[in-house]
Amino acid sequence: MRRQCELLNVNRSKLYRKSTKQPFSNKEELSEFLVKLHEYFPFYGRRRMHQMALKNGFKVTQYKIKELMKELKIVAIVPKRSLTRANKLHRKYPYLLKGVKIERPNQAWATDITYVRIQGCYAYMMAIIDLYSRKILSWGISNTQDATFCVNLLDEALRRFGKPEIFNSDQGSQYTSKVFTSLLHANNIRISMDGIGRALDNVYIERFWRTLKYEDIHLRQYESLKECREGISNFIEFYNTQRIHQSLGYRTPDELYKQNMHLNIVRPHFSWKNSYSMMEGMEFEQCVYIFKNRIPKEEHLKAA
Repeated sequence: MRRQCELLNVNRSKLYRKSTKQPFSNKEELSEFLVKLHEYFPFYGRRRMHQMALKNGFKVTQYKIKELMKELKIVAIVPKRSLTRANKLHRKYPYLLKGVKIERPNQAWATDITYVRIQGCYAYMMAIIDLYSRKILSWGISNTQDATFCVNLLDEALRRFGKPEIFNSDQGSQYTSKVFTSLLHANNIRISMDGIGRALDNVYIERFWRTLKYEDIHLRQYESLKECREGISNFIEFYNTQRIHQSLGYRTPDELYKQNMHLNIVRPHFSWKNSYSMMEGMEFEQCVYIFKNRIPKEEHLKAA
């Protein structure tokens, strides 16, 4: 080719090899196949889609699958965004559960926040789980993820089930806030936090999110926040009382959980719930003192 260009006095860079690829002729058939495959396996991405297409006789590249999925607006249902937003000014605590054998109820609780998709939008769901029995102790859904939402759910769990020896969470700003950690300190609960990028540190609550989404949320496709709350409430009732767990010897969380009623719990006064943000401006020791001594709202607002 180079010699021919020299004889004809033609620049070599202007010549290109003619493509031998045949135009893709069964686009409509492949598109229909991808749509049906996505209906049955909504968690398949382009790589699995490509392999399934090859197994079904389509001669197509992964790039072509990617193009078609984009054109058909097919997106795999997988977690995409992280909810952990750390506050550099807040104190971080070490992870205390490494090597610890969980042998009894209320030895350790864990919590996390996840997204719940509702008709194209997202709400935030928080849950608190007992690590021994896998029982969901408290949960809630909100359109915001502030510390007030988290403290209210922690208060509910303490009121109904006593208190744990260790409370584990990630390093999100809600969990490192003074109002949240001071309530734990006031009850003499040891605080444990996951290491950054270590998803397995909180594996039980992560496994619960997977169960909830694949066995309820993704199947029912909730259209409103009210409908979502009612549906998830029914599922968690089923999860705690009827769903057997292989890791629990095919027992339910309620069968394994035995409530400790003798513990003395420090709870926030109901009137404080509108002033959590103001408590963030106080010293940490002062926040703990307010919880332990049930200081009236008017007095602790003056101190702020």
